[in-house]
Amino acid sequence: MSILLVSGSPAAPSSTGRLLEHVGDKLASLGHRHSKLQVRELPAKALLHADFADLAIKRALQAVEEADAIVVATPIYKAAYTGILKAFLDLLPQDGLKGKLVLPLATGGSQSHMLALDYALRPVFQALDARQVFTSVYATSQQLTWNDVTGLTIDPSIAWRVQAGVDDLSAALNALRGQQDDVFVTQPQPVRLAR
Repeated sequence: MSILLVSGSPAAPSSTGRLLEHVGDKLASLGHRHSKLQVRELPAKALLHADFADLAIKRALQAVEEADAIVVATPIYKAAYTGILKAFLDLLPQDGLKGKLVLPLATGGSQSHMLALDYALRPVFQALDARQVFTSVYATSQQLTWNDVTGLTIDPSIAWRVQAGVDDLSAALNALRGQQDDVFVTQPQPVRLAR
């Protein structure tokens, strides 16, 4: 099972990127492999003009198609997710998340933007036919502190939500893997006796 980490942050480094990386590390420690997509690294002109012939856009869309789960992280600006993330999500076909598990993450300056995930982003994932959208994880910049030596520190008040999101996604991926294994169990071949 593969996971795609999608960063909708226009800045690097950022609290959003660090939170996404932290979640990716936690998923990797549970045995899940993942890849990363930084939307800000896609060619701006191709992204804004929906240039499906652009190689970078093709690769990004293929990465989404091949993933079993998507972890999407965005900063919240003016009570909405970023414009670059919207431009990318607009490139996906109507059922672009069909059968996929989605864990939304967001960061913002205050708790007042917390509901933007549920009111602005969750409906988009559902409209794109996601199999399951997990409970969103929102953290303020005060709950995420960065130190060049010790790395990211997450305030305990939000750390449990991050862990719960990771655990829920991991359990769902393991359940899907089990279902796929059941489907692909090889049938015993009949024994042919020599005459």
